[in-house]
Amino acid sequence: MGNICRSPTAEGVFRKFVNDAGLDADILVDSAGTHAYHVDQPPDRRASAAAERRGFPLDNIRARRVSQEDFERFDYILAMDEDNLLILRESAPEHHRKKLFLFLEFSESYPGMEVPDPYYGGSSGFERVLDLVEEASRGLLETLQRELH
Repeated sequence: MGNICRSPTAEGVFRKFVNDAGLDADILVDSAGTHAYHVDQPPDRRASAAAERRGFPLDNIRARRVSQEDFERFDYILAMDEDNLLILRESAPEHHRKKLFLFLEFSESYPGMEVPDPYYGGSSGFERVLDLVEEASRGLLETLQRELH
């Protein structure tokens, strides 16, 4: 939504998975929000701290809003929840809507579920987001590896 909790966490986790797989030259990773609440701000400090404890730095990420160019530039555009997926569907050109998915559609244990927004909760919410994002990131990477080969 605002690109300071879930999305930058997913960006940091997935970017590390991609780098560890040696695919950083083949896979572009970025995050953006559907709203412009926090443009140019770093991720929420709680999200950054939780991610850092697991070895996923979020230091260089700054919030931005999804742009029309993103629909052209990316092959997959992933939403954390149904509300944001709906906003993306409404703003995406019709021929790019096939690129839109819930992030957890790439998870074996939680397909089609939403990544909960941890913003108003305690630290356990940020840990839960990381658990979900790590699993979905593994599934997404496997999907992309099959497509690349």
